[in-house]
Formats: sequence, structure tokens, C-alpha cells
Amino acid sequence: MNVRVLVVEDEALAAEAHAAYTARIEGFEVAGIARSAAEAARFLTQDRHVDLILLDMHLPDGHGLGLLQRLRAAGHLCDVIAVTSARDADVVRHAVAQGVVLYLLKPFTFATFRAKLEQYAAYRARLAAAPTEVVQDEVDQLFGSLRPVPGATPPKGMSAETLREVTAALRDAGTPMSATEAPRRSAPPGSPPAATSSTSPRPARPNGARGTAAAAVPRWSTSGAERQLSSRPG
Repeated sequence: MNVRVLVVEDEALAAEAHAAYTARIEGFEVAGIARSAAEAARFLTQDRHVDLILLDMHLPDGHGLGLLQRLRAAGHLCDVIAVTSARDADVVRHAVAQGVVLYLLKPFTFATFRAKLEQYAAYRARLAAAPTEVVQDEVDQLFGSLRPVPGATPPKGMSAETLREVTAALRDAGTPMSATEAPRRSAPPGSPPAATSSTSPRPARPNGARGTAAAAVPRWSTSGAERQLSSRPG
């Protein structure tokens, strides 16, 4: 049985993109899209079979955590993955306290989005297979399903610090940027310009010399409903 997902996101393009991403992942289906906290509450009152909410924190009629608090008080026990640009550590702490199982920061690639949902699917599969009473090892495995794989690293050729700078540049740009523009805007003043491709022949390298691989830059969404994920807050 597929995991039924409610997308709660006020930005139309982001909502469409999150729904499209969800539909591409095996085992998940989109139950609906809500553009406000009130719309989400009404939807869940009418449909009690939603398994997972993809929750934005910045909604036009309230904060996402306020919506979650009301849903819990009303008896809605569906799981929640925060999909937001809210980076405040206090928001993260309250999200964990209210049962948010995963926290996905914008901007992100489809691969990152898919990895989060696959983590959640692994957790559900373990939970469904667990006996009525569990031992400590089984509890550890259940919670471990929601944790990133040890040793996870940024894309090849990119340090964690560079990834943070590129993310900040995308967030502050106000308009979509290409994979070439992002590292240029995130580079500190006085840094040498990033290397660009050229049609001129390359000089021959001495035998045994190794070329230096160009730093890999994550491929951000660039078309259709997915374009806004590169820059819009949520």
C-alpha cells in the first residue's frame, strides 16, 4: 500500500514541485495539496487516511508548528517531514519536540528529496515488520532508519563550507541561478574566477601528470515548477 502524502506549501510552484517529486518516488502517492494551515486542517478533517505531511513552516495564516500542534490536539497522528527554509535552531528543536520525523532544508535537489522519503519508507517498513513487543535492538533499528547513513558527505569536490556558501547565495539571490553563477556569487572577494569550459585545445600534459578535477556543483532545479526551489524561501 502506498504512503499517502499531503503537501502543505503556500507557494504554488513549490507545492507543484513537491507533489511532482513525491509522485516520482515508488511507494508514495499525493493525497492532496494545501496552501495554508486552515486548508490543511480542513483537508485532514475530511480525509483521515493521510500517512505523511510535507510541511512548510512559513504559511500565510500561521506557523507550521502551530498547525502541527493543533493537528496533534485533534488526534491526527500522521507523520510529518518539514520541508522548509527555516534554519532557526529553536524551530528545529520545537519541530523535534512535536514529532517531526525528518527535516529537509530548501533549496534541495530531487536526489536529496528522494533520499529523505526513502529513509521514511525504510522506517515504515521496519515498523510494519516489528513484533507487538520489541527489544532494545529492534527499537534502535527503527530509530536508526530515520538517521542519515554514517559518512554521508557533500558532492564530490565540494566541502561542507562551500556547500553552505552556495546554498546561501541561492537563498539570497532572489532570482534563479545556474550552476555556473552560484559558485561565482558565493566566492569571497578577491578569489580567482572559476574555471570555465573552452573550445581551444588544452596544452599537452607531461607523461604521468594528473589533471585536477573541477569542483562539482550540485545541479539545482532549473525548469518548470521545480525552478523556484533554487531561490524562494518557505
